[in-house]
Amino acid sequence: MKNHNNYHPVARAVKFGLAASLSFGISTSLAMAQEDTADTAKKEQAVEKIAVVGTRSAPRSIGDSPVPIDIIGGDELMKSGNSDMLNMLTSSVPSLNVHANPISDAASLIRPINLRGLSSDSTLILLNGKRRHKASVITFLGGGINDGAQGSDISVIPGIAMKQVEVLRDGAAAQYGSDAIAGVINFVLKDADQGGSLEVKRGEYYAGDGTSTEIAANIGMPLTDNGFVNISAQLKNADPTSRSVQRADAQAIADDGNPFIAPITQVWGSPKIKDDITLFANAGLELGNGREAYLFGNYSERDVTGGFYYRNPHNRGGVFSNDGGETLEVVDTTGAGGCANVPIGGLNHQQITTAVDALPANCFTFFSMFPGGFTPNFGGNITDTSLTAGTKGEFKSGWLEGILYDFSGSVGRSESTFNIVNTVNASLGPNTPTEFEAGKYIQLEKTFTADFVKYVAAGLYEDLTVAGGLQWTEESFEIVAGEVASWEIGPYVSQLTNGSNGFPGFQPDDAGTNTRRNYAAYVDVEAEFSENFLMAAALRFEDYESFGSTTNYKVTAQYRLSEDWAMRGSHSTGFRAPTVGQANVRNVRTALIGGELVDIALLPATNPVSLLKGGKELTPEESKSFAVGLVYNGDNFFFTADVFRIEVDDRIGQSAEFDVTQADRDALRAAGVRGVESLSQITFLTNDFDTVTRGLDLVANYSASLLNGRSTFSLAYNWTDTTVTNFTAVTGDFKVSRLEKDLPDHRATLTWKQDWDSIDMFIRTNYYGSYQGVHADDPELTQMASSKVTFDAEVSYHFNDSFSVALGAQNLFDTKPERLPQWMSDILGAKYFETSPMGINGGYYYLKGIYRF
Repeated sequence: MKNHNNYHPVARAVKFGLAASLSFGISTSLAMAQEDTADTAKKEQAVEKIAVVGTRSAPRSIGDSPVPIDIIGGDELMKSGNSDMLNMLTSSVPSLNVHANPISDAASLIRPINLRGLSSDSTLILLNGKRRHKASVITFLGGGINDGAQGSDISVIPGIAMKQVEVLRDGAAAQYGSDAIAGVINFVLKDADQGGSLEVKRGEYYAGDGTSTEIAANIGMPLTDNGFVNISAQLKNADPTSRSVQRADAQAIADDGNPFIAPITQVWGSPKIKDDITLFANAGLELGNGREAYLFGNYSERDVTGGFYYRNPHNRGGVFSNDGGETLEVVDTTGAGGCANVPIGGLNHQQITTAVDALPANCFTFFSMFPGGFTPNFGGNITDTSLTAGTKGEFKSGWLEGILYDFSGSVGRSESTFNIVNTVNASLGPNTPTEFEAGKYIQLEKTFTADFVKYVAAGLYEDLTVAGGLQWTEESFEIVAGEVASWEIGPYVSQLTNGSNGFPGFQPDDAGTNTRRNYAAYVDVEAEFSENFLMAAALRFEDYESFGSTTNYKVTAQYRLSEDWAMRGSHSTGFRAPTVGQANVRNVRTALIGGELVDIALLPATNPVSLLKGGKELTPEESKSFAVGLVYNGDNFFFTADVFRIEVDDRIGQSAEFDVTQADRDALRAAGVRGVESLSQITFLTNDFDTVTRGLDLVANYSASLLNGRSTFSLAYNWTDTTVTNFTAVTGDFKVSRLEKDLPDHRATLTWKQDWDSIDMFIRTNYYGSYQGVHADDPELTQMASSKVTFDAEVSYHFNDSFSVALGAQNLFDTKPERLPQWMSDILGAKYFETSPMGINGGYYYLKGIYRF
């Protein structure tokens, strides 16, 4: 049995003044004290490969981990033209996908991620090993796979604040609780007590738009002689992009003599981001006698504005016309009469204008206010704050002697304030505003944890690691009503729709706060039976106020076949609890159904209207995961291959759209249900999918001295295939096809990084396999899209140890995504399928200056 007297994790943690959670073992940079090696280069390489995610024992190299882990260092993250964390990670982790849907309601404000083909809320997000709160935005137009998902907003995390990012690609709900079905991403903040950096970056797309400016800074400072404070800040602004052509219907109206039609009436592209400011702080303080306190948190805020669907001035229902464009709808503003609808079928613009001008003064049509139609702009202000505080150490006496402890409390809040401009509340007639604040979603989470670790002499090769803990969580979701005009039922509601067109404001009846509490207890045991054989097991019990309790387990093992080769495997069960927001959210969105714009109300699954159409109270998703892998770690070469299978039952998604008939309304009114008059179509969230996801991950790294410098080659490949094994008519075939086909089956990156004395560079090749191209969430605008290859490159010159500049490009050769067929492009004016995994904006170049001190 090895002697642990010279390896005391808490003592080392205090010595280095770190604030990492014991629930992940001790912070990553400590781990190199494990081995005494004279080779500095090997030490530096090992630091980059040490992970704490996935174990509560001492930190391990990723080659010794029984589960697959990707480690992305902070410097690697910053070597990219990407301006947010989502894109930084997708460049390094091929099993991670991010859709940037241009017109997708709130999903335009907070983009969802997908790890191993599962929805964004199937990946648990941690900051310094502590559970991070969810975003207030729930995705309603999420590219199929994310419909109804409520994940965390990781775009607020700046790359300059990162020491490293650890991506655990394995089910881990038994270790960390709800959401960890696909895996865990742990963001580790910098903890240096001195030095820092300042970075300024300017970039633009080859098309001449999307110009972005980013200023980021980091500084480390001592906190007395026994601690540190590390602060990071980032400010960025980005102009919108447009990859659009004129819609065929708008062009026809312009050709007919209407001078008010905009050159591009509907914009498909990235939204405008204004004053995106983020502050992150990380602090730790040694308290003496083997004790330490830590504190970290953030404040982030940004304004985002994007495009919406164009409202045709001839036929937009509920605003301009109620009969498909045969006549303009006319309302009587005084009751004086004489306000017949204006026939416009077959007339040109001048003839229509003459007929409208001839109306009596008491007659009004929105054609006179918007003769060229209008395109709402939807956006919001996103504010994200969090704070975590805790203390850790070792009990020194009594029956608890030798037990390591970590007590912590966290609070996280996400607030989304929605606004929509250049639109109308048609039921108010000529008195309508054209700008509306539509209300807010607020997500608030409070978590308290107590984690314990004990190393027990059990006669094994290493001391047995026994961990356990308790967790208490309170989660609330609040809907705040919009301004009155955004939801008001005006005097003309019998002819025209009410609410801010495109995104009606939340009504007072919808407003309110829903809260849920849960507690958890877990035990986690890790044993090294010999130098070559490691096993670990975890068991977790959670009890929720809403749906009851769940118990999950995980078993992992690694067997070292030789000094260089090892096998590993895992089996686990998992769960994802429906969020309070998913259970209670209400929203009205505009969607394209059969080529026509339709307002669809999303209601809670337990709403009487939803119950009428088959809705049921949401229950947890449940999963089983199986994985087996092979690891090679020889001289300068590292290789892993892992196959996995994830079975998810009762997966939550968004139902198909259901018509609300007059008979439905009459029955609901008779039952005392209010607010059903304006409902024409509804949808709701439902546990309606069973899926099986299979996949293969390959990772390889090779380093050598080449070209009078140091070369590193990195390959990462992922194959993922999802099959829907069970669903009902509540969902529909189109939702199934989106789950199975929207993400590419194959993703790969190949990177060559070259370092010289004053110059370094990298070239990355990105491969995206074929996928289902879908536009505007419409089953009629769908076809399979071909695979694509893009290249990224960056060259840096170091003037001295303090100052360097970098010039780079993403999608270096401006490879275009899959183009829509002409007939699809004519309908909505888009050039490319919005589900393109490589995005739709094309090539992007940037210049960056870095000062280190």
